[in-house]
Amino acid sequence: MEISGLKPVDNKKVTLKDNLKFILPSILGVILFMIPVKHNGDITIPIAIFSSMLVDFLGDYLVYIITGTLALSAVISLITTLLKPKFIVNNKFLNSLFSTTPLWLTARVLGGIFGVLAAFQIGPEMIISGDTGAFVLHDLLTVLFSIFLFAGLFLPLLLNFGLLEFFGALLTKVMRPVFKLPGRSSIDCITSWLGDGTLGIMLTNKQYEDGFYTEREAATISTTFSAVSITFSLVVINTVGLGNMFVPFYLTVTFAGIVAAIIVPRIYPLSKKKDTYYNGETKKIDESIPEGYTSFSWGYKKAIEKAEENSHIKEFFVDGFKNVLDMWIGVLPVVMCMATIALIIATYTPIFKILGLPFVPILQLLQVPEALQASQTLVVGFADMLLPSVVASTTITSEMTKFIVAAVSVTQLIYMSEVGGVLLGSKIPVNIKELIIIFIERTLITLPVIVLIANFIY
Repeated sequence: MEISGLKPVDNKKVTLKDNLKFILPSILGVILFMIPVKHNGDITIPIAIFSSMLVDFLGDYLVYIITGTLALSAVISLITTLLKPKFIVNNKFLNSLFSTTPLWLTARVLGGIFGVLAAFQIGPEMIISGDTGAFVLHDLLTVLFSIFLFAGLFLPLLLNFGLLEFFGALLTKVMRPVFKLPGRSSIDCITSWLGDGTLGIMLTNKQYEDGFYTEREAATISTTFSAVSITFSLVVINTVGLGNMFVPFYLTVTFAGIVAAIIVPRIYPLSKKKDTYYNGETKKIDESIPEGYTSFSWGYKKAIEKAEENSHIKEFFVDGFKNVLDMWIGVLPVVMCMATIALIIATYTPIFKILGLPFVPILQLLQVPEALQASQTLVVGFADMLLPSVVASTTITSEMTKFIVAAVSVTQLIYMSEVGGVLLGSKIPVNIKELIIIFIERTLITLPVIVLIANFIY
C-alpha cells in the first residue's frame, strides 16, 4: 500500500510500512520521555515512573548493586590501564568502556572507594555522612542507576527512528538564529524539561558521539538546555515554603533560562569551542531545505530514511544495552566521586560562604533583602541544586529573597552532585574549570532578571 502526497525516498515510493517504521517508535519515544502524567500526586514522565518502581522493587539491595557496579568499574578500569588484557583492548566496545584517561581513572577509583565506604559505613565521617557520601549513594545514585537503565534502553526510540531529523528540519529556523544550535537540539531541551537534566545529557552525549553535534553544539546544549525538570522545580519551591507560588516561579525560571540560553553560548568559554565533530573532522551537516520541499516534507523525508536504516529489533536492544553499560560504568563512579567531594566542601568547610561574599554588593545593589544570607546560597548550588533552598529555608525570612534564591538555583543548571558530575563523566568536551565559569555566568545573567520579576511579584 502506498501513501499518496509524499515525495519518494531515494526514488522509492513511501509505503504504509515505511511510515509506520518512523511513526510508531517515535510516538512511543515521545510518550515515554515527553508526555507528562500524574503519578502519586506529582507530574512526571513514564520513564521516571518506571525508575521509581524499580527503586521501590529492589529496595535496600539496590545500594549494594550500585556499590558492586562502582567497584567493578574501578577495578576493571585499573586492570585495563595497567595490564591491557587483550580480550578488552581488542574489543571495540569493552575498550571504549574501560580504557580512560588518568584523570577519569582516578575519578572511577575514588568513586569506587567512596561507594564501598558509604555502603558499609566504614571510614571517615566526612565521607560516609548522610550529608555527603551516604546521601550521594542512597539518594542520588539509586535514582540515576534506574533512570540510566530505562532511559538507556529506550533512548534509541528518540534517536534512531527519525524523530530528531523531523524536528531538526522543522525548528532549525528558530534554534539556529536564536540559540546558534541545530533544530534537533529542541528534543534535548524538552526531554530535560519534562523528565530530568541527566536524560538531556544522555541524549546530547549520544548525539555527539554519533557525529550529529559539534564540540561547541554539544557543550552548549548540555550546559544550557539540560534544564531542571518540572517535578524537581516543584520540590525546590516547596523546600523554601512557597509551593503556592509555583506558577509565577516556573514562568520566571523559564524566562530567565531563555535569556541565559541566548547570551551564554555567545561568550567564553562556549563561544571558543570548536565546530569539529567527535572524530576530529571539520564538517557541516547541511540544514538547508532543498527546492521543492517545505520544512515539514523535507523533515518527514529525512525521518523516513533514518527509520529505514534502523528497523532491526536486535540492533535496537543491543544499542540500548550499550547505552546503559556506558552510563553505569563510565558516569556513576564520576558522579559518586565529584558529588561526594563537592558536598564535603559544602558541609565541612567555609569555602562556599567565602566564595559567596563577592555577591553581597551585587545583591545589595539590586536591593535584595538579607543580602549576606542570600550570598552564600548563590555559590553553594554548584555542589547540589537543592542546597541553596535548604540553606535559604533555615537562614532567610524574606519571602521575596527565598523566591529569588530558589529561582536562581534552578537556572544555574551546573550542579556537581548531578548534571555536573554526569557531564564530566560523558564524552562531551567540557572540563571542571569551564563548568565553574559557566555556572558563574549563568548566575550573573539570571540573577538581575529574576530580581526584576520578583520585585513585580512582591
